[in-house]
Amino acid sequence: MQRRLLITYLTLLAAVLAGLSVPLGVAVGSRNAQEMFIDRLNDTARFASLAEPALRTGYIQTLEAELRQYDEMFGIAAAVTGRDGRLVLTSRDDLDLAAEPVRARVEAALSGERAGFGGGLWPWHDEPLVVAEPVGRGGDVIGVAVTLSPSDTLHSLTLRNWALLLGLSLLVLLVGAVAAVPLTRWMLRPVRDLDDAALAWTEGRFGDRVPAGSGPPELRQLTASFNTMAERIATLVERQRSFVSYASHQLRTPLATMRLSLDNLGPSVRGEGADDYRMVAEEVVHMGRMCDALLTYARAEATADEVVEVDAAAVADERVAVWRQAAGLAGVALSRAGAHRAPARAAPEALDQALDALLSNAVKFAGHGATVTVTVEPSGSDVDIHVVDSGPGMPADDLAKAAQPFWRRSTHQNIEGSGLGVTVADALIAASGGRLDLLPAEPHGLHARVRLKAAS
Repeated sequence: MQRRLLITYLTLLAAVLAGLSVPLGVAVGSRNAQEMFIDRLNDTARFASLAEPALRTGYIQTLEAELRQYDEMFGIAAAVTGRDGRLVLTSRDDLDLAAEPVRARVEAALSGERAGFGGGLWPWHDEPLVVAEPVGRGGDVIGVAVTLSPSDTLHSLTLRNWALLLGLSLLVLLVGAVAAVPLTRWMLRPVRDLDDAALAWTEGRFGDRVPAGSGPPELRQLTASFNTMAERIATLVERQRSFVSYASHQLRTPLATMRLSLDNLGPSVRGEGADDYRMVAEEVVHMGRMCDALLTYARAEATADEVVEVDAAAVADERVAVWRQAAGLAGVALSRAGAHRAPARAAPEALDQALDALLSNAVKFAGHGATVTVTVEPSGSDVDIHVVDSGPGMPADDLAKAAQPFWRRSTHQNIEGSGLGVTVADALIAASGGRLDLLPAEPHGLHARVRLKAAS
């Protein structure tokens, strides 16, 4: 964003400088040409005034010497023509008045028209400056005085002025660019702080706030509004967590009491009430597991404040060893593959509990004779932990719903569980700054991929 803002600012500054410099350059070039024209007009008018008595008396030697001296001193050709336009006096023997635009100016002067400034002589025009003045009195034109000035000096002066103007414009643009960098940083600092705070919230760090007091007033107001919103949301989230934790703790005591009472009632239950007794006992156990899962879920959302370095490969080895016996009893072959060391960033115990939840589901739902493989793969800046089973898998629609709290497939309603296993695993991995994806395995089965940031 800072780069785009700098480009926009410098583009506008360059447009303003161009809008000011181009007309100024045109004006400077026109002024230089006009000053040169006025100077040559004065010289030509002087020669015309001297040529009038010379042409009438025929005494032209003095005027010819002056024209040649003028040409030698300034390098400007000068000539005087008669009434018929033919050369009478010239400062150079090879001077040709028949070429354009000299001929047109001489003919205009012979008709009594005085010389006028026709516009700037730009550096890309190489013709000389021609000034022609009629010679005579009272409308009686008896000849023309002409000067032909080379434009090299004028072009050099104009180019130097333009180069100076361009240099000044580039200097202003450079100063503007240097000044724009700290200015844009100051303007965008609240935006970067907001982005950092938003990122912290996505990682579960609800205590982070945006520093106030920097940037433009509008962004300071946005910062204050964000902090107010963050404070209220953090309060609501904390209340929710506290409620879930408190409710689960409070329910565990009466459930334990009910379980103890049921155990005491067991010997007294008659044959016709055995089925009801067993159903109630199973429901009490199920409710106890549900409370434990709710407590785990509430803790999972609060673990992002402390992220540490863990060896994902070592954690995978440990959890596979723990679950190997349960997998064998269920007729599932559990194996471990991939790297033997993979440092990653995760909340304490988060990866352990997430793998427990994923392995529990894999062993439970893959079916007898299936295989479950846990693979650890470092991948650049990430570490991937794959839990792949060869069971029946799930349709794509069900995979998208699997992380929802208490969601269970219709075919799994009678299988033991709380419906929070994948939800807890997803919350733990998200709290660690990672991601849990449920994908179809090839040719069939379920592929659970845990992606954590690699430890530097």
